[in-house]
Amino acid sequence: MSVRALWIITHEKGESVAVQFSRRYPTVEHRAKFLAGSLYVTVPEDGAVLQLLLTELGLSDPDKPYMALRDDCFHQQHSPALELHVEGPGGGVLWPMLAISQGPLILACLPLVDAPAESRPPLASLFSVSQGLTLLAGLQAFLLGSKGKPDSEGLASRLAMMPFILLQVCPLGTPLDIPQPGASTAPAVPTPAGTQKQPAWKTGLHRGRAVVNVALTEMVRSMQYGNQSRQDLWDVYGTVTCKCEVEGVLPNVTVTLTLPPNGSPLLDVQVHPCVSSLDASILTATSVEDCDSSAFSGPYKFPFSPPLEPFRLCSYTSQVPVPPILGTYQLKEEDNQLCLTVSLKLHESVKNGFEYCEAHLPFFNRNQMGNVNVKVTSGQLDVSKEKNLLVWVIGQKFPKSREVSLEGAVGFSGQLPGPTDPLCTDLTAYIKVRFFLSCVYIGGATIAK
Repeated sequence: MSVRALWIITHEKGESVAVQFSRRYPTVEHRAKFLAGSLYVTVPEDGAVLQLLLTELGLSDPDKPYMALRDDCFHQQHSPALELHVEGPGGGVLWPMLAISQGPLILACLPLVDAPAESRPPLASLFSVSQGLTLLAGLQAFLLGSKGKPDSEGLASRLAMMPFILLQVCPLGTPLDIPQPGASTAPAVPTPAGTQKQPAWKTGLHRGRAVVNVALTEMVRSMQYGNQSRQDLWDVYGTVTCKCEVEGVLPNVTVTLTLPPNGSPLLDVQVHPCVSSLDASILTATSVEDCDSSAFSGPYKFPFSPPLEPFRLCSYTSQVPVPPILGTYQLKEEDNQLCLTVSLKLHESVKNGFEYCEAHLPFFNRNQMGNVNVKVTSGQLDVSKEKNLLVWVIGQKFPKSREVSLEGAVGFSGQLPGPTDPLCTDLTAYIKVRFFLSCVYIGGATIAK
């Protein structure tokens, strides 16, 4: 449920009428236009809405002359859901305009109805109507205060808080909560300093101790063919994620990545829209072209104004001299079974201590596995015949030689077909090695403290 627009009006027995506050939500209005199609009715300016509301509520004239659209016996008014008849180009009927009044206050909102414009579902069946009335009642209780009759100063101070209140309870036109009637008249969030305006996407502000959490994660993407006609490919894909709790409307935070003296430059850098400025040479370095030895090598500074929720600050790729694990994989078919030979070697520059390390050997376009006679020099082997999959759990460490191997034969005598893959036909197959190292960055990038 969403609200297209909201108004707060003050009056004194129908006189001294003024719109004290209004808020429109363009994204919700765009949805309303899409849903209504050719029957879409534009929400007029605040002055026109004010006159239409006063007329419908019978407050436009002390004498209250008869109006057929409002006072005819055949007109069934479903208060507080009103009809506003808009004249002129793009005119029509705005429905349901929800309006509640108490004392000098009139609160009105126009909820979005997710139904065809030509049909009017019963009001009781529209969730947007009940949500809109709840929002108006909550705002009314907040503005009137605990006594139900606000003084001019109290009302003025609460009206000044409405932009901040709506950011909390109705961000982007979607009611999430109602303000507490006993809330203090002082702003619950710091008032923006100077001319800074709080972004619409930032639904609240943090108060308290500043905390910035930054995490750097790297994933090695390697394809080794074991064939001189095909060049092996590998790179490192890194992401930096942040969760910032910092006071202020648009606080400035800077995260810096550094490289060792002989580190490879970061390539294909992509950043979050909240990053305010960046050296142009950082964005122009790509892995598509040959990497220039004189390319920018840091430090990489990312100044930004963070959102409240966790987000990905940037991503990058990095070229490394060799992959962390080198491997060979050989297949030979004999008598309806495959003879396997696998060898994996951990590079000497990589720490020999994993959270986990395992190799997956899938087999496609064959019947389900039958007899499996495979031995490993380290770790253990799990067999999933239904999936035609061997899972080699190497463990948390390679042996001192930093080499492990697997050898044996697998038969496919099952009656049911196994999984298929259009690329892995005949003896075309692959091994997927998965491992996790904590506090080790293959690409060399580290977060400066």
